[in-house]
Amino acid sequence: MSMTRLLPPFLFLLLLVPLAALWHWHPPTDRPFEMRPPPWDVPLLAGLALLIWARVQFRQSDSEILTFAEPRNLNTEGVFRYSRNPMYLGFVLILLGAALFVNTWCAFTVPALFFAACNWWYVPAEEENLRRVFGATYEDYAARTRRWM
Repeated sequence: MSMTRLLPPFLFLLLLVPLAALWHWHPPTDRPFEMRPPPWDVPLLAGLALLIWARVQFRQSDSEILTFAEPRNLNTEGVFRYSRNPMYLGFVLILLGAALFVNTWCAFTVPALFFAACNWWYVPAEEENLRRVFGATYEDYAARTRRWM
């Protein structure tokens, strides 16, 4: 499957599978359904909030949400004033929270893999499309807004 067909939410879901398997094989206690204490919940909840906030803004501005589709609008307000990629950041934070919950060193490869896919594949493809469609307007936005945080 090419990366142009593997959309970020599906990659996110695929990467949750190894985390669930790790959690199953390395349960937090002798009772596998006992919840772990924080700090796993902080990045998970922050990531979920970012995803919801960005999704609401996409809907309100009638923007294209699919990674490889032609952009219709350039979102620069709300959460997009602080990050050009709040949804990707939200996914990474959720995976980081899940890795903290699993609490084994190899679990942290999962958010790192998702980050790498975003940083070196998805985001450059989106940025290329945004530059092509919005030109200098996008360049100005990119100059004043960080890619991640």
